[in-house]
Amino acid sequence: MGRQWLHAKRAVASLKKSRTTGKLVKEIMVAAKVGGPDLPSNPRLAAAVEKARKESVARDVIERAIRKGAGTGEEKMAMEHLVFEGYAPHKIPVIVEVYTDNHNRTAPEIRSLFRKGHLGHSGSNKFLFDHIGLVEAYHTDPDSDIEAAAIEAGTNDVEPLSHRQNDDIPESAKGARFLTERTSTAAVSKWLSANGWHVVMSELGYRARQYPFLSDEDAADVGDFLQALEDHEDVHRVWAAVR
Repeated sequence: MGRQWLHAKRAVASLKKSRTTGKLVKEIMVAAKVGGPDLPSNPRLAAAVEKARKESVARDVIERAIRKGAGTGEEKMAMEHLVFEGYAPHKIPVIVEVYTDNHNRTAPEIRSLFRKGHLGHSGSNKFLFDHIGLVEAYHTDPDSDIEAAAIEAGTNDVEPLSHRQNDDIPESAKGARFLTERTSTAAVSKWLSANGWHVVMSELGYRARQYPFLSDEDAADVGDFLQALEDHEDVHRVWAAVR
């Protein structure tokens, strides 16, 4: 077979990079549409652009995405925001956020992924989540007090966040997820940015009210199902009742 396996491996890596770039570009467009094209006054956009730069997305691609999202360029953003509710294997509630320019293609594909997820299935479950503002950030000082920062920033709650949970956080840094009222998300991000924190995510999201117990085997089933959802090119976020 020669080195055909190497070509196949490169093809898979190229496909994954393309999907990652596509997701980052969509996030930039959405962030620009929601909060405007100015990075200093739009923490969500600033975080999206920084992530795109780390993934070596070309500068002109980033700038074009900002213009398209903000409606200041020749191209206009034409993406629909869809939210799917359902359950992963072992009755784990899941909410999937999607941005797509083709509802008729994407909706059946997401529903099909739920059907293929063994015990996974669609169904109403938003009552099992709180819709809140989420800001994930890190401080280069590993001794930083995340609770003090949360109080000063005016958040409702804070959770430690490690590199394993978000690989945008350096292993040596102090990471945290700040939970706040939806209307306070931008203000919290700005306070953190002005006080030595590096914001890597700033947006509205969902937090499960309860987290069912899972054995290692059950957790693996759920993980495979969630990964299949994450891999879809139009999926923006997957929120699930798993820690």
